[in-house]
Amino acid sequence: MLERIGGPEDLKKLTPEETKALAGEIRQELIRTVARNGGHLASNLGVVELTLALYRVFDFPKDKIVFDVGHQSYVHKMITGRYKAFSTLRQYGGISGFPKRGESPYDCFETGHASTSISAALGMARARDYRGEHHQCIALLGDGALTGGMCYEALNDAGNSGTRMIVILNDNEMSIAPNVGALSARLTNLRVSSEWQNAKSAMHRFRRIPLVGKPVYKIAHAGKTLMKIALVKGDSIGFFEALGFEYFGPINGHDIPELEKVLRQAREFDGPCVIHVKTKKGYGYDKAEERPEIFHGTPPFLVESGDRAEVPADYSSGHRMALTLTEMAETDDRIVAITAAMPMGTGLDHFAEKFPKRMIDVGIAEEHAATMAAGLAAGGMRPYYAVYASFFQRCYDQMIHDVSMQKLPVVFLLDRSGIGGEDGQTHHGLFDLAAVLPVPGMTVLAPCDARELTQMIRWTGGEHGPVTIRYARSGADVPGRKDGPFTPGKWETLRAGKDAAILAMGTMVRQGLKTAELLAKAGIEAAVINCSSLRPLDEGCLRRLKGIPLFTMEEHMKTGGFGAYLGQWCLERGAEPPRKVFAVEDVFIQHGSHGRLMQDAGLDPETMADKILECLRKRRG
Repeated sequence: MLERIGGPEDLKKLTPEETKALAGEIRQELIRTVARNGGHLASNLGVVELTLALYRVFDFPKDKIVFDVGHQSYVHKMITGRYKAFSTLRQYGGISGFPKRGESPYDCFETGHASTSISAALGMARARDYRGEHHQCIALLGDGALTGGMCYEALNDAGNSGTRMIVILNDNEMSIAPNVGALSARLTNLRVSSEWQNAKSAMHRFRRIPLVGKPVYKIAHAGKTLMKIALVKGDSIGFFEALGFEYFGPINGHDIPELEKVLRQAREFDGPCVIHVKTKKGYGYDKAEERPEIFHGTPPFLVESGDRAEVPADYSSGHRMALTLTEMAETDDRIVAITAAMPMGTGLDHFAEKFPKRMIDVGIAEEHAATMAAGLAAGGMRPYYAVYASFFQRCYDQMIHDVSMQKLPVVFLLDRSGIGGEDGQTHHGLFDLAAVLPVPGMTVLAPCDARELTQMIRWTGGEHGPVTIRYARSGADVPGRKDGPFTPGKWETLRAGKDAAILAMGTMVRQGLKTAELLAKAGIEAAVINCSSLRPLDEGCLRRLKGIPLFTMEEHMKTGGFGAYLGQWCLERGAEPPRKVFAVEDVFIQHGSHGRLMQDAGLDPETMADKILECLRKRRG
C-alpha cells in the first residue's frame, strides 16, 4: 500500500481499515530501514497513527506542521512523496533524518534541537495573520520537550496573544531517557473525566438557546474553575487553560478514528489549543518497547535480536570520562555530575550507578544546567557538566555570565565534538571553540584519545576556575603517546621532523600522523605535535619551532577555531603564522558517514598531504 501513497491526498481516500493496515506497513519499513542505516526508531514507531491522522485531517503543505527536535518525522517523510527515497535515510546524498526545507515543501521548518516548535509555529501563525491567510499552524512535540524553558516562554506568549494555533503534546513519558521533574510527574497523572467533557459540551449547547442561553452560560462559565476542581483528577489541565489554551485530551495516540475526531474539533477552534495524545514509544516492535532509550537513536542492528553495533566500551570517551569521575568521587564528596537528558549518551549512567544522589539530570534544559552548575560551584561543590558539543551552544550566555565572570570551577565536558556524521548539521559539534576561546579565564583542552581525557579530568580536581574539555565519541588510543599527569600549556611531540610542523588537536592528531607518513614518502619530514592545551598555548614549543613552516589541523570551523587563535598569537608576537589552517570552511556540513564528510571538508590525510606539499613548494620557489 505504501507504494500507492504519492502524497496526503491518497491517504484521505483510504478506509479506516486500510489506514490501519498502512500503519502496519509503515512500521515494518521503519524497522527495516533503521536496522540497516541506523537512526531514531522508538520515537517514530510511536507516532505512526498520529502522523497518519494529521495528514488525513489537515491540508498540508498549505497547513504547516513543525516537529519538535524533528527526529520523529520519518513517517511524515514516507507519506509526503519520499517513500521511494526512504532507503537513503541518513546516507550521504540521501534524505535527512530531520526536516529540511530544501528537501520538500512539506518540511516547513528545520529542527534538530528540542523545545523550539511552539515558538516557531507561533511565529508562522502570526505571519499567517499578518498576511491575511487562514491555514493552521501546528507544533508537534514530545512531553520531554516540556523540560526545556523555551516551551514555557512560547506557551505564555501564545496564550496571552490568543493566536490561533494547535500544540500537539505527544505524551510517551520520556524523551531520550525517562523524563524528570515535577511537571513530568504532573503530566503523567493528567486525566480528564467524562463528566467534565459531557458537562462542557452541554454548556456550549445550552448557550445557543434564545434569550436565556447566553446569560445562564455566563454564570456557568464563571464557575468553570470550581467545576474543574470537582471533576478533574489533578490540576495539570488548569496549567494549560490558565495560559489561555483550550485543552483536548488525553487521547489514545494509537486510535486513528479517535485522533481524527479530536483533530477536526481542534481544527475548528478559533484560538490556541493543546491536544494531549498518549502514545507508547517503540510501539509495534517489542525490542524497542522494552528498551526505548536504547532504540531512541541507534546504530544499525539485527531486527530479530535487536543487537546493535556499538563502540567498544574501552574506546568510548564518555565511558572513560564517567569511570574517571566515579573514581575521583570516591575520595572527593564535592564532585557532582550533571547532564541535560543524556545520561546514557554522555556515559554518566555509569556514574549514576555508584553515586545516584550526586548525578543530576535536569531534562532538556542546558541553560539551567550551566547556571545551576555555577550555583553548585559557588556553594562549594565541584560540578562536571557533560553535554554534547552541539547542545552546548544553547548555554552560551550562562557559560560566560554565570560561570566564567565569577571564575567558578565548573568543568564543561563537551562530548561528540567535531563532525557528527549521519545526524547532520544540527548535531555537528563545530562551534564550541569559537564560543570558549575568547572567554577570559577559561582553560580550553582537547584530548587526542580517552587516555588523555582521563588525565585531563584528574587534573581538573585541583583547578579553581572554569575548564572546557572537548572530545569525540571514540577515544581509541593514539600510538606514541606517553602516559603521565596532564599539564596545561604543554604539548607533546609524537613525531619528529625538520621540514614542517603539524600542530594537531583532538581527533586530528591521528589524522596528522597519517598525513606525516604520506609526506615522508614524498621526502618531507614533518613533526606532529599533540596540541591538547588550546588555552593556554604551549608558548615554549612555539618559540622552539621558529623558522619551521606550521600547519594546524582541527575538526572545527575555521573561523574562531584553533588555527585562527594561534595565528593571532603569532602575529601579535612577530612570528610567522600557520601556512595553512586545516579546518571546516564557511559552510553547514550535510549528513553522511564521518569519513566521507571529512573528505568533503578536506580533512582527510591525502588531501592535507597534497596541500602541505603545495605550500612547501611555493615557499621554496
